[in-house]
Amino acid sequence: MTGFDWHGDPINRDTVVTRTYRNTQNVRRFLTAECGDDFAFDRAFMAWIKDGAEKTMGDVADEWKRRRTIAGA
Repeated sequence: MTGFDWHGDPINRDTVVTRTYRNTQNVRRFLTAECGDDFAFDRAFMAWIKDGAEKTMGDVADEWKRRRTIAGA
């Protein structure tokens, strides 16, 4: 079995973040759709995504929105 293709496979809120996760344009499109046009990666957020804890792309979108709320943006 081949792994998830972060460049081309469809991403939804239930997509599991795998150890092969990459910050691709496909991921950016998903997160922009979920979080709005202000979505942007930063180093701390990228590190959180790849920290090895089990999470889905829905969790990733929710965490980005949570961080924006805390930051007052």
